[in-house]
Amino acid sequence: MNFLQLIQDPNTQWILAGTLLLGICSGVIGCFAYLRKQSLMGDALAHAALPGICVAFMLTGTKSIIGFLIGALVAGVVATFAIGYITRESRIKQDAALGIILSVFFGIGIVLLTKIQHSSYGNQSGLDKFLFGHAAAMVSDDVKIMAVICAFLIFITWLLFKEFKIVSFDPNFAKGLGFPIKLLDQLIMLLLVVAVVVGIQAVGVVLMAAMLITPAVSARYWTNKLHYMIILASAIGGISGIGGTLLSSLGNNLPTGPLIVLSATVIFVFSLLFAPNKGVIAKMRVRYYMKKNTKHSIENSIMTATKPKEGQS
Repeated sequence: MNFLQLIQDPNTQWILAGTLLLGICSGVIGCFAYLRKQSLMGDALAHAALPGICVAFMLTGTKSIIGFLIGALVAGVVATFAIGYITRESRIKQDAALGIILSVFFGIGIVLLTKIQHSSYGNQSGLDKFLFGHAAAMVSDDVKIMAVICAFLIFITWLLFKEFKIVSFDPNFAKGLGFPIKLLDQLIMLLLVVAVVVGIQAVGVVLMAAMLITPAVSARYWTNKLHYMIILASAIGGISGIGGTLLSSLGNNLPTGPLIVLSATVIFVFSLLFAPNKGVIAKMRVRYYMKKNTKHSIENSIMTATKPKEGQS
């Protein structure tokens, strides 16, 4: 199958639409996670979704995408409140709380997954693909659900953009303005859970954290304005989703999820090297010219100091 036939295939078109939506959602909400120094939060919530998926399957006995989404959402919300409770009510810092919740929830998920695979549950084959994603299994109904979820996430972000921006950059100032800081924090965490839920089927719980953070980090190299950063991050995420999907379709047995993450990584490396102001090459150029100008200034100062004054022999 050549490239033109590939993109004309209806199944491929649905997969491309799904991974595009995943990239856009991840880029939008990932910016706030990155700016709030909560990059590990996406990883924790992604791993926490696994027991929710397993419990949903055990309760329904079917591999319903809606049931999986609800189970993952409930597990993610529980994990969010658990992290907040541990941080507030103990001396444990947030990074340690994230590590604890990530390990505990993922361990519970693996235990439940093993129990399902060795039990009498029917139709359990393929459930383990949620660990690393299985984008090829997406159908039109799955993509439509993803579209609704993404539209909800983007609408809430647009509606509360000013509040999210102030809370992310200066929470003390936001508190002084009377903003409900705790409520906004929990809402951002809820949106992170929603973004994780969107990406579970495509890239899986293990790789979802990369999709939340990599586009945001890449976009940060190109701009200092948050609204431009969000637009760039969503574009980078969408390009990564489409690129990874096409690469996986061109070969035999190439996994879509890891290739999507690798596509995002390639864009990150390009941004790291070639961004006009913050890239490695730009900084090397600035240091080179500064060193050259400094050397030139020193030479001029020495020549001026050693030059004989008028009337002196």
